[in-house]
Amino acid sequence: MKVKHQPPYNVVLLDDDDHTYEYVIEMLQHIFGYDVVKAYLMAVEVDTTGRVIVITTTLERAELERDRIHAYGADPRIPRCKGSMSAILEPAW
Repeated sequence: MKVKHQPPYNVVLLDDDDHTYEYVIEMLQHIFGYDVVKAYLMAVEVDTTGRVIVITTTLERAELERDRIHAYGADPRIPRCKGSMSAILEPAW
């Protein structure tokens, strides 16, 4: 019997101008448990390229992690910030 594996999905964090590096680093540490160096490097990548893959996992977990990003809240350091950053899912294959 052959085991069928679920196809992997990327959770992609999208850049915007309403969140600071500090916010991105703190959010990645809080949600994913990344150390400060990994979180900083991801913050640089999202800022310079407009996107960064924050995790690759099953569709069900990817949906959960995307929703956790969307629920993280506004950046208190930027008064115009009205909410969380955006993230999308994309197939990793």
